[in-house]
Order: sequence, then C-alpha cells, then structure tokens
Amino acid sequence: MTGPSMTTAPAVELRNVTLAYHTFVAVKDVSLSIRKGEFVTLLGPSGCGKTTILRSIAGLVQPTGGEISVAGRRIDNVPIHKRNIGLVFQNYALFPHKSIFDNIAFGLKYRKVEKAEIARKVKRALDMVRLPGVEKKLPSEMSGGQQQRIALARAIVIEPDVLLLDEPLSALDANLREEMRTELKIIQREVGITTIFVTHDQEEALAMSDRIVVMNKGEIEQLGTPEDVYRRPETRFVASFLGQSNLLPGRITAIADGQARVQLDGGPEIIAAAPASARAGAAVTVVVRAQKVTIGAGSKAMPGKVISASYLGGTAAYFVESGGIRLQSNATIDERVWREGEAVGITINPADCLLLDEKGDRLV
Repeated sequence: MTGPSMTTAPAVELRNVTLAYHTFVAVKDVSLSIRKGEFVTLLGPSGCGKTTILRSIAGLVQPTGGEISVAGRRIDNVPIHKRNIGLVFQNYALFPHKSIFDNIAFGLKYRKVEKAEIARKVKRALDMVRLPGVEKKLPSEMSGGQQQRIALARAIVIEPDVLLLDEPLSALDANLREEMRTELKIIQREVGITTIFVTHDQEEALAMSDRIVVMNKGEIEQLGTPEDVYRRPETRFVASFLGQSNLLPGRITAIADGQARVQLDGGPEIIAAAPASARAGAAVTVVVRAQKVTIGAGSKAMPGKVISASYLGGTAAYFVESGGIRLQSNATIDERVWREGEAVGITINPADCLLLDEKGDRLV
C-alpha cells in the first residue's frame, strides 16, 4: 500500500473527547477523524494532552466525556484486552527473559492462535521489520534500534486496526533516531496500517506524518499536513512552537497592491503580504521563519548588524539587529560565516510574512 486509503469511513474517530483528573482537564472536547492507512502525529509540549489521547484510544485511561471509535466500532467502553490495537512504548516494554520469538508471539498466544500459524506470523513480522532469523535471541542481545524493531513487530503481528506509537524513538541516539524514523515510515507504508504517533520532536513530526495535530493545553491548535502547519500556522502558539520564528508586533500603516506596510513596535517598517481581512490601523504580529530571513551584502536590504553567529556545519544560526529589533536567521553557508559585529543587509520577502491579529489568530 502506497498511501492512505480514501475510504469515507474513518479508521479512528474521536468525538468531543474530554478527560479530567478531578479539577484538572487534560483533554478538552477533542474531535478528530483519521483515515485508514494514514500516519497522524500528535505534536505538542509536555502536558498538552497528546499522550493522554493515545492512552485513551489504547484503553489505558477512561475518557470522562465523548466517544472513541476504531474501525467503525465504539471502543471507549470496551476493555483494553478486547480492543484490537497495537502499542509501542518509549521503552519498548520487551520481556527480558523471553526470546524474540516469544516476545513477538505473546499477543498471538493470548488470542489462542494455532502454533503453526504463530510461527508463520512471527516470521512474517520479522521479515517486515528486516530482522529475519533472530527468533532465538534475547532482547539483551539486540541493539537499541533492533529492540525498537522487535517492539514494532510485536505490535503489528496481531494485525491491529490501529498502531499507537508513544515516542518510540526518544531513547535512541541522534543518528540512529534519524535512520529509524525513515525505516518506521517505510514499514508503515508497506504494511498500510493506520498509525497514531506521539512526539514532542518537531523534526520527527514534519518528516514522518501525513497530517500533524498540534496540541496545546488539552486542545487542538491546528490540524493539517506538515507543509500546512509549518508554512501557514493558524495561531501564535503554532508559529512559535513549530520551527523557529520571529514574532514581530506592529501596526499596519497602509495597504496597497496586495501588500501591507507594517510599522514594527520600536523598530523599522516591514512589508508583508496582505490577506483579505487586513485593515490599515490594525495591530498585528508579523511572523517570519528564521530560514526566510536572508542576511548578506546589499544596498536595498535593511541595514543590520550581526549580534551572534553559531556555525552548524552546512548552515549557520544568526541573531541580527536592525533598527532596534532583533531577528533570528538560519542560513545556508555559501562562502563564509558572518562574524559578530559585522554590518549586513537583511532581506525578507513579503510573501514569507504571515500576519496574526490581536488575539493571535492568522489573518486570512
């Protein structure tokens, strides 16, 4: 299978799900529909409710309101052992004293599958995760990346309706983490399984997801493709949380030819693309990604000065000052790294600027 099925029936559906612990509301009135075969990531800071939603789908916690359905069947009132769900935890949760075969076969034995069928399914699951022939080994004989694959094989061998991944890559080192997220996505595509992935890592979410659910304080801030949430953040929170953005408060002084002139508070004037709802005189916040702030030489650019420079290999991270404001710029290194104290020109394309209103919502 090469992508999500376009079937109209959702593989997973949450309808007005709320989960409260006494007076603390961890999840507030969340509704979400996920298509069959889709890879959806719940992204947000610690305490935003993403793991609570995952645990409520798994049956580890009980919602205090709303409904959860998987494959068209309501499951929020179904015991955990009767939900056909695969779950991979952050620490893999493998049985250390059991062989790889017995670890993967655990769910099948619980379901009383015949021995010959168990052997066939375990072999197939190991082939899927590209670890054939390791059935007799113990988890302690496997590397961290291999253990992660074994945990994945155990989750998919039961042919679950949905696969839930609770930050499964966070225990790996940086290089292996990058390799495994690519491998995990490939496996998910090949198996065609509906997957919900929880992470606080923005790069993982952008690289792996069909859609991203950005959460904050128990609510959904934005739902969209990786490109949508990155390039067109709908709120101040999404703009500040996802990627590195400059948030520049100011006021629109004029609108002409589809562009707004914005006088930044205590700073220079900047030109931004003007959405239909923009009005002269309105207080706004200009959002511009650090990657879209270009620094270099140029007489037509805003004059500025490099405050700090960090060499990152193929790129460099700068803070530059212009007219009393400070901007972050992440740039590819073409010839050299600009040094602290150097005078530079700062260029920002109006099309790369988004405008937020006084409430922090994107103007459209």
